[in-house]
Amino acid sequence: MLKKTTLSILLAASLSVGATPAWAAPEANLPSDQAFDNKIVKRIKVDNIYNHIAKLSEKPRVAGTPGEDVAVEYIKSQFESYGYDTEVQPFEIYSYTTPSLIELEVDGITFEPAPLDFSYGVDGEVTAELVYAGKGAPSDFEGKDVQGKIALIERGDFSFAVKILNAANAGAAGVIIYNNATGVLNGTLGEPNDDYVPAVAITKDQGVALKERLDKGETIEATLKLEGAKTDRAISHNVVATKEATHKSTGEMILVGAHHDSVDGAPGANDDASGTATVLELARVFANAPTDTDIRFVTFGAEENGLLGSYEFVERMTEEDYERTVGMFQMDMVGSKGAGDLIMYTNDGEKNIVTDLGAAAGARLSKTGEATSYGMEGRSDHVPFAEIGLPAALFIHAPVEPWYHTPEDTLDKISKEKLKEVSNIVGAAVYQVARPDTPALENAKVAPKNVDYNFEEREL
Repeated sequence: MLKKTTLSILLAASLSVGATPAWAAPEANLPSDQAFDNKIVKRIKVDNIYNHIAKLSEKPRVAGTPGEDVAVEYIKSQFESYGYDTEVQPFEIYSYTTPSLIELEVDGITFEPAPLDFSYGVDGEVTAELVYAGKGAPSDFEGKDVQGKIALIERGDFSFAVKILNAANAGAAGVIIYNNATGVLNGTLGEPNDDYVPAVAITKDQGVALKERLDKGETIEATLKLEGAKTDRAISHNVVATKEATHKSTGEMILVGAHHDSVDGAPGANDDASGTATVLELARVFANAPTDTDIRFVTFGAEENGLLGSYEFVERMTEEDYERTVGMFQMDMVGSKGAGDLIMYTNDGEKNIVTDLGAAAGARLSKTGEATSYGMEGRSDHVPFAEIGLPAALFIHAPVEPWYHTPEDTLDKISKEKLKEVSNIVGAAVYQVARPDTPALENAKVAPKNVDYNFEEREL
């Protein structure tokens, strides 16, 4: 595992002496950092972001399908129209076709909303007794007879794939996983595996109702049936555009990303056409901005298949790329009317330079001076970067909207105000590093003492 030398930055830098570029004269009577912020935020056009979302969400963009190919070509053409040399990174994935039939029958329960499958799951029909198996750890099966039965498992602590494999290893013939939060559970197993047994996902309320009956000593028989699931090889893509430093280069680089794929059947206006569209608009704004730092704009494929695009990108990074990367800003689901407030999630729940920059930018730009909170969460493309030791954070509104991963994730649910909020904060935070006057990072300090931002245990 690579280890990243801790980087930091002076977030309240003074204006350096010298001429200001004519393209971006500072505003009068503003603190220095706000004046620099305005060089970026005043040029962000939220209508551009909205129009990109409209184009990208015309149909689903499932990884490895023609829908993704259309999106990749659109993103590439937009980057090139801003003057960027653009790289498309193809990589092999497993594509997945949702079952044509998903059924779960239990006496006394009507499953509404209906159960869902797990990507890369297997077909099968099982009629058997239901056995509660906690969160699906190996210890949860000890002393329990699950041979040929259906395991009822709560979401949490382990991946869906691990839960199902643990149940199969204990002899279960099927698995039902219920959510630990409100809403439907739409999950992936990451990749196919011949050792999986048929499995479906149900809501928290449905799962709790089943568990309560089992706790009372009731014997419950269930029938679980899936037909038509299919896994094939396919090609997905990342799209990469790099802005090189225009002034004396520090040799450093910032990554700004989002995933462009969506789940099957969902237009994905918010998830994640909103993040992709914001990446495109920031790329446009930064195209002619003076910088002493390289900025790499990336849209990832196959995030919904298990963060495959970002893992591929990390795998292709050179040692030089790694050593000079200041941090990674990931934007996922940044524009829904039905979602909660903005939060910055890190994989380990610890602050880093990306959250410091985001908090300081949010405080400067907010009317109240309140900084954006941070929390702990994986589940998006910041994870592979964090796992190799690079500072990374996910910018997202949480809790997510009720129509997450459904056909209702459409353009009419998009909030221009939320798009503007996130694009302003990320744009200002990135420019805090990239602008030519910023002191060298090794000689700088982290967020100023007057910018406090708090940890929130907020469910995504």
